[in-house]
Amino acid sequence: MELLLEYGWVLLVLIGLEGILAADNALVLAIMVKHLPEHQRKKALFYGLAGAFILRFGSLFIISYLVDIWQVQALGAAYLLFMSIKHLYDTFKKKNKGETQAEEMAENQMKKGKSGFWMTVLKVEFADLAFAVDSILAAVALAVVLPATGWGTIGSLDTGQFLVVLAGGMIGLIIMRFAANVFVKLLKDRPGLEIAAFVIVGWVGVKLVVSVLAHDDLHILPHDFVHSLGWKLTFYLILVAIAVAGWFLSGKKNKTDDVAS
Repeated sequence: MELLLEYGWVLLVLIGLEGILAADNALVLAIMVKHLPEHQRKKALFYGLAGAFILRFGSLFIISYLVDIWQVQALGAAYLLFMSIKHLYDTFKKKNKGETQAEEMAENQMKKGKSGFWMTVLKVEFADLAFAVDSILAAVALAVVLPATGWGTIGSLDTGQFLVVLAGGMIGLIIMRFAANVFVKLLKDRPGLEIAAFVIVGWVGVKLVVSVLAHDDLHILPHDFVHSLGWKLTFYLILVAIAVAGWFLSGKKNKTDDVAS
């Protein structure tokens, strides 16, 4: 039961994170292909989605073989903390402007000028590569803090951890293809949810830091501390508190706020 609870929480966090990343990614890709005729636009997005599948699978298998190295885990922890802090900083910095990070990226793409069909496809594939590495690094960093299931290993990841990362990656692609607009609308209605999600990402980064410090090659913290009931309870109580606070404090934006902005 405890194992299911831990995997369930991480999968929920991962789905939320993938939803945010996919919504941002979909917005950028939509702007990149906007100048093309409609039939070419659909083809460019289809090729981009196919490339995203291949790139995510490739990134997942490469990273899964390296993840047991403590330096890679430390890099994952640093990445999660950096992503959390940078996003929160950008959000508060641009709050008065009403400008999201994805919109800024999209505007930068527009400023670079229009391209032909195949050049646009190439740009979409490069964007997909960045999104794939971004997504898989975040997913693996979240998954390695999970306890082993004993179902064997794939690369250096426990099979259960690998399946969580795989599920997160596929869910991210589905969201990017079908539900990105829903996520964009939800985040516009409740902007505090995005802030809470990235606070949770940072908190998971802290958990990964603790795991790195308890790694057998470092042993700065006792190995058993990571698996202790006290640490697990502390981690999940704070995680739930952040999620609940994010939901209730975010509230719904009034239509008058949108008109005023």
